[in-house]
Amino acid sequence: MIAIGCDHGGYKLKKEIERYLDEKQIEYKDFGCDSEERTDYPIYAKKVAEEVSSKRCELGILLCRNGAGMTIVANKFKGVRAANFTSEEEAKLATSDDKINVAVFGGDYIKTDLAIRMIRIWIATEFKGGRYQERLEMIEDIEKQNMK
Repeated sequence: MIAIGCDHGGYKLKKEIERYLDEKQIEYKDFGCDSEERTDYPIYAKKVAEEVSSKRCELGILLCRNGAGMTIVANKFKGVRAANFTSEEEAKLATSDDKINVAVFGGDYIKTDLAIRMIRIWIATEFKGGRYQERLEMIEDIEKQNMK
């Protein structure tokens, strides 16, 4: 299950991504927003990050104008590893090396076809484990120390 959310700047791209997810019969929950009317991105980043942090959803997708703010908010939640993707190679490495569970896209910079290719790669790429798992465990230790 994928949690998906956006602010007004990512609304159009979110609708295109949802169309793709529907076509591929990939389950998702939409946490808003529902129009291009101005709204505040932390509201939707929080909703999606809570779903991933609680493991109610395995993955999350966030969309805003540039992706930076959404990434910052999502990474405030224990167990969430969010990254702002801008290329197919980033989507692959972020997943294989860092087990990114929230993909963030900037609607002003990422065209629909690239976003869909990155999502396809992100979902299909397997985590390498090994030394990368050791690094994730280091991150978890940091979370335990700093996220009480």
